[in-house]
Amino acid sequence: MLPVMKPKSRTITACERKGDTLWLRADFGTLVLCPKSERIVRVIYTLDEAPSGAERPGVVCGQSFGEWTFEENEQEIVLTLPGVTVRVLRKSGAVSFFHPDGNRLFSERSRDPKEFEQFETFRLADIPQKTRIIDTADGKKEVLEDPVKIPTGKSFHIRLHFTPGDEALYGLGQQEKGFASLRGRTIYGHQANRKIAVPMFVSTAGYGILADTYSPFVFHDDQSGAYLYIEADCELNYYFIAGSMNEVTAGYRFLTGKAAMLPKWAYGFVQSKERYETQEDILSTVARARELGIGMDCIVQDWLTWPDNQWGQKSYDEKRYPDPAGMISKLHDSNVHYMVSIWPTMAEGTPDHKEFAEKKLFLPASDVYNAFQKEARELYFSQLKRTHFAYGTDAWWCDSSEPFTPEWNHVLRPEEGDLYREYCSEAGLRMPYEYANAFPLFHAMGIYEGQRAAMTECETDGKGGRVPEKRVCNLTRSAYTGQQRYGTIMWSGDTAASWKTFRDQIPIGLHFCASGLPYWTTDVGAFFVKKGIHWYWDGHYDRTTEDPAYCELYTRWYQYAAFLPMFRAHGTDCERELWSFGGMFYDAMIAANRLRYSLMPYIYSEAGKVWLEDRSLIRFLAFDYAEDRNTWEITDQFLFGESMMVCPVVTPMYYDEDGAVLGDVSKTREVYFPKGCDWYDFTTGQKYPGGCTAVVEAGIERIPLFVKAGSIIPMRLPALSTQEQNDGFTFRRFGAGAGYELYDDAGDGYGYEEGAYTLKHIE
Repeated sequence: MLPVMKPKSRTITACERKGDTLWLRADFGTLVLCPKSERIVRVIYTLDEAPSGAERPGVVCGQSFGEWTFEENEQEIVLTLPGVTVRVLRKSGAVSFFHPDGNRLFSERSRDPKEFEQFETFRLADIPQKTRIIDTADGKKEVLEDPVKIPTGKSFHIRLHFTPGDEALYGLGQQEKGFASLRGRTIYGHQANRKIAVPMFVSTAGYGILADTYSPFVFHDDQSGAYLYIEADCELNYYFIAGSMNEVTAGYRFLTGKAAMLPKWAYGFVQSKERYETQEDILSTVARARELGIGMDCIVQDWLTWPDNQWGQKSYDEKRYPDPAGMISKLHDSNVHYMVSIWPTMAEGTPDHKEFAEKKLFLPASDVYNAFQKEARELYFSQLKRTHFAYGTDAWWCDSSEPFTPEWNHVLRPEEGDLYREYCSEAGLRMPYEYANAFPLFHAMGIYEGQRAAMTECETDGKGGRVPEKRVCNLTRSAYTGQQRYGTIMWSGDTAASWKTFRDQIPIGLHFCASGLPYWTTDVGAFFVKKGIHWYWDGHYDRTTEDPAYCELYTRWYQYAAFLPMFRAHGTDCERELWSFGGMFYDAMIAANRLRYSLMPYIYSEAGKVWLEDRSLIRFLAFDYAEDRNTWEITDQFLFGESMMVCPVVTPMYYDEDGAVLGDVSKTREVYFPKGCDWYDFTTGQKYPGGCTAVVEAGIERIPLFVKAGSIIPMRLPALSTQEQNDGFTFRRFGAGAGYELYDDAGDGYGYEEGAYTLKHIE
């Protein structure tokens, strides 16, 4: 017989209150419960005598909560707070959370709930490594070949088992495929071009879980149970947040910081494409939009602005951009703001690269700057400050902020598990393994802190006036816990054009915002339109804007995007300006553009509540109507602010994907109206009772839009920019007893943080 290796006992043998924390000890490890508020509890489990105190930059809440009691008996230890009761099984250390009325909310598995496996971590040796540069549609990539590694210490693979009940779950960041609940799925939590990992999920049962880890992770749920697997950490660390899903979002912000206000212009239309090649391209595009009366608040300059072969250099090619400051000044004269693409990479031989190399501020064997170091972050922004910021740039497009995307090195897309492993291998050698998901958080931190410091340094313009303070506006492709503090908007990466991709965008964005970060957008019409040899270049429309089938898809995507936190066109393979589309498609998009601007008082008020009240602009229907189970699986309708329900048209009505005319296809779509209130058609005023399904008009000229009863929608006449909306307000009432809190502030600067805003109650 083989001798058995007996595990250490998990039975809790000691229980002690230390200040505002409860310590429970077993031979296997130490469990520490740290109440943070009346309904938020931090759970730490370590195999050591005490928690490590390791840096956890996403969570900034340092306060504790002491108004609780505990008692113990032979079976369990019970910690009681005003908003939640925590029960710990003495035999296994399994933790469960209950509502004060006794209903179970969340439970760890009763047997062996927390599993640890120690392993050795490595990093690249500090010697020249063999690499090769490959060109991809995602930029130049430096690929390791036969890496030479050295050990750096020990870490743990950790698995937390839990037992979901009758509930739907949402969150965990942005995935590449669209679906409703996370139940029954395996989610790989790593960063990629089209993926954003955020270790936070919420439940219709009335709670949320924030795993306070910065490494890759896996969520798995099947008929045998569920678990969260953490790739590398020194201990298990998570927060339980009780409350409705909207209250959980507020709890997440309580822990990780408020979402910074974006400038008002960022809620207007943002024109972008791959790419404007010259200064004249930029100016002529804006002039044409103004001539045609198209609302536009920002134009975006995509990559390759730098001189030839100086990849990532933060300066312009003088032949194509002879006067960047003059160009931006002319844009400002037209009330248009300017966003420029910047990268975390700097090609060898460029001035920027030399400056970083001299100070050894690159990640190992790469041309990616080491954003984990404060000195590197400060140097990165100082380079921006000398060029782009000095020219008057208003906003940043931090592309490739993962910054390693090994999946784009393949012609055939690898399997999901292989992608996860490849990311862990690549990123784990170049970044601290336990922080391999956190590069975008540190990158965004550096941009935010650098710009705010720069504005303080240049308060006066040298002519007796003051330099207008600019809020940080950072469109970036990746994110992590707490990044909402830094003025970031994320987007769904380089997608490929098809109706399936478009349908997926809706729940993809909703899951991301369910993870606690409120600002998200998409490339209208998808980034790739044509079909290429690589797995990601998989558009269905080689004729692009000459194909009416693509024009229909683009129009529906544009209508949908008019109700996202950022309204933005972008992509390659064809032009993206509205005048590239003709006839009924152009007319429909002009109408959507004007509707967006007419709703700006509502949109900006709702954005104000994102900061002031920790709300979310876009949400699954279940967030507000969790008691209506019919909402749990709906992925083609969503809530926009506190009063509106948006129902995009997600199937073709006029042309099939081959461009053939569709015959007798109804120009309608089915809409479900959640229980709990009546609903009004925004366009016609027709009333629909909650709990019913109806077929509504959905021709190309409109996107079905509904308002819940008891709402007031503040509006203004559409204009060419948010700065030019100076007319009075119009208030549309939907149903009796209607009221609204109208938020406003200066539209830029940080005076709102000091109370420089207004809230007017409209009744």
